[in-house]
Amino acid sequence: MPATALTARALLLDMDGTLVNSDAVVERCWRRWALRQGLDPEAVLKVVHGRQGYATMAVLLPDRPVEQNYADNRLMLAEETADTDGVVPVGGAPAFMDAIAALPHALVTSADRALSTARMTAAGLRMPDLRITAESVGASKPDPEGFLKGAAAVGFDAADCVVFEDSEAGIQAGRAAGMRVVGVGPRAAAFSPDVHVEDLTRIRVEAAADGSVVLHIDAR
Repeated sequence: MPATALTARALLLDMDGTLVNSDAVVERCWRRWALRQGLDPEAVLKVVHGRQGYATMAVLLPDRPVEQNYADNRLMLAEETADTDGVVPVGGAPAFMDAIAALPHALVTSADRALSTARMTAAGLRMPDLRITAESVGASKPDPEGFLKGAAAVGFDAADCVVFEDSEAGIQAGRAAGMRVVGVGPRAAAFSPDVHVEDLTRIRVEAAADGSVVLHIDAR
């Protein structure tokens, strides 16, 4: 695919798989949970990315009481927050975050505030001033609520925002919010984002004279 350019007024950034590679922790924690539930860990890992934990549990165990999912989710969040072994930045993420520092942007993550702080810190990445986390929303991705709240936080219409995502649930959420989506990493390619890149080294950020953001994307 040739190089392309997207113009936006603001950027809305997922965290896990997009800015931070936390797959090692996610897989450790969810494998243990799957085995406790008598589920196939490989099947579980196919659906965990992008959603809040309770929403993943509801997909995997649809007859389970929601209160039990919320209780397990709290334990999962604590376990994941305490485990940062192997958490590293996605390729190009430090330079990308530096490049957008003065531009309108927000983090929109299914992690809660404690987990997002732990992972961004472990990866050595600057935390955006604006952050939509699990505590900010009533519905998990693929519901668009988080991205719509992100757009409101940065002060721009949904159509003026570009989402960066890696997961099926996240890409669906961005589309449902009426936003263009840049898919990042190997998972994203299968879910038809507007543009796909292997990592953030493929993106050059330019601030236009009118205050908009131009993303020069090498999608090869």
